Amino acid sequence: MERLGTGIGWRPEIADAVERMPGIDWVEAVAENVCPGHLPDSLRRLRERGVTVVPHGVSLGLGGADRPDAGRLTALAERAEALGSPLVTEHIAFVRAGGPLTASPHLEAGHLLPVPRTRDALDVLCENVRIAQDALPVPLAVENIAALICWPGEEMTEGQFLYDLADRTGVRLLIDVANLHTNHVNRGEDPAKALAELPLEAIAYVHVAGGFERDGVWHDSHAHPVPRPVLDILTDLASRVSPPGVLLERDENFPAPGELENELTSIRRALEAGAVERVKAELRAAGATVPGGRGNELLAAAGAGRRAAAGGVGGRLLVEAGTGSVRRGDETGAAEATRGAFGRPHQQEEVDGARQRLALAQAALLSALVAGTPVPEGFDRVRVGVQARALAAKRADVVAKVAPELPVILGDGYRTAFLGYAQTQPMTSGYRRDALTFAEHLLSTGRPGDPGARRELREWWLDRSGPAPRSRRQAHRLARATRRVLSRR
Repeated sequence: MERLGTGIGWRPEIADAVERMPGIDWVEAVAENVCPGHLPDSLRRLRERGVTVVPHGVSLGLGGADRPDAGRLTALAERAEALGSPLVTEHIAFVRAGGPLTASPHLEAGHLLPVPRTRDALDVLCENVRIAQDALPVPLAVENIAALICWPGEEMTEGQFLYDLADRTGVRLLIDVANLHTNHVNRGEDPAKALAELPLEAIAYVHVAGGFERDGVWHDSHAHPVPRPVLDILTDLASRVSPPGVLLERDENFPAPGELENELTSIRRALEAGAVERVKAELRAAGATVPGGRGNELLAAAGAGRRAAAGGVGGRLLVEAGTGSVRRGDETGAAEATRGAFGRPHQQEEVDGARQRLALAQAALLSALVAGTPVPEGFDRVRVGVQARALAAKRADVVAKVAPELPVILGDGYRTAFLGYAQTQPMTSGYRRDALTFAEHLLSTGRPGDPGARRELREWWLDRSGPAPRSRRQAHRLARATRRVLSRR
């Protein structure tokens, strides 16, 4: 696996800061936010400097019951080629449900939702991953996600599920240590146990991010500083293997560049602490004496130990620990390893049957989350309610970003109006369509109450919903709406 080093999630809001930030070896960009024919100038300059850019997809839904959409796969491949990326990444999650497999309405979550750790889900995920691998020009790595809810009747731990996925497909893993912490708080899962069960040789890189706890639930916000428990999990992982790359994610509430640099420093220190423990463990396993010193001193001594060992096992491991490279004896990866307990081949009819069963289960859960239908048997109703509110809040936030005119036109009433709309109107397409449907919903019920705001909203809706947007008027309308809102304050 290619050595990536230390990176940060590239976002337009911090693009200038990322370009100036010292010690950044690579960046990751949300794939859906990159247009291959019109790369942002910042990404282009980073590439020209030799900084690796990895596209990170969020909408493919590899864990869903349907086969991956060919158009989405083509778009992901185009972004990988445009960015000259060594790999692309996606999530082990489902993001939509319903449709032909269930003869029910198509629903969009607008968020990454966990798949059940069952044989059916694993069979479907493995086939979906293989389809994606065949369509992509570079290797694929998939990420474990954070979850608020547990599926009833799960048959594997997260570590076993990921091990068998990598074993059966050869896919690489993007391990998010913040998500391991989230699942520890929300689902009682031991991060150390998950790390112990992972195929460490399959790790492509690692995500680190922050969140917050409220009423006993951890929210993976990507909008808060990285907490100590997440750094401790990173140290634990680094004590087992040297990850090829580690990346800091931040999506909201961007702090000053100096604070981001401090977080990167904390990440490097956590990695160093884990590397020191790994060196000590390998020395002991090789029957060698553990050198004195701590941190960089021990790693420097490890280099001397290699020269003294003249290529012995202990010396090779010490140098690998110091450089951060991963030694792999078999470049074919986990696909050639011995199959796990659930890693058996399947007939296509069996996988198709698994798709049908998974489709029904995912549609029932997603309908409860976004359409207010009864919670399926076996789920924690309180947690499902927490997840449903979180999905609605995210919809409101994202719609406000893709259609920034709406909060201006509606003023302080935007959020209340949108959350009321979301209770009865599930998302059936993307966020831009959601914004139009929201505006149409308000207008059909005679809202907003202010005639001027209602007129502005109608003009905005007509402009966006027509066959050809009347864009030459858009800036003037937004300016008028802004002046009107400010005049009311």
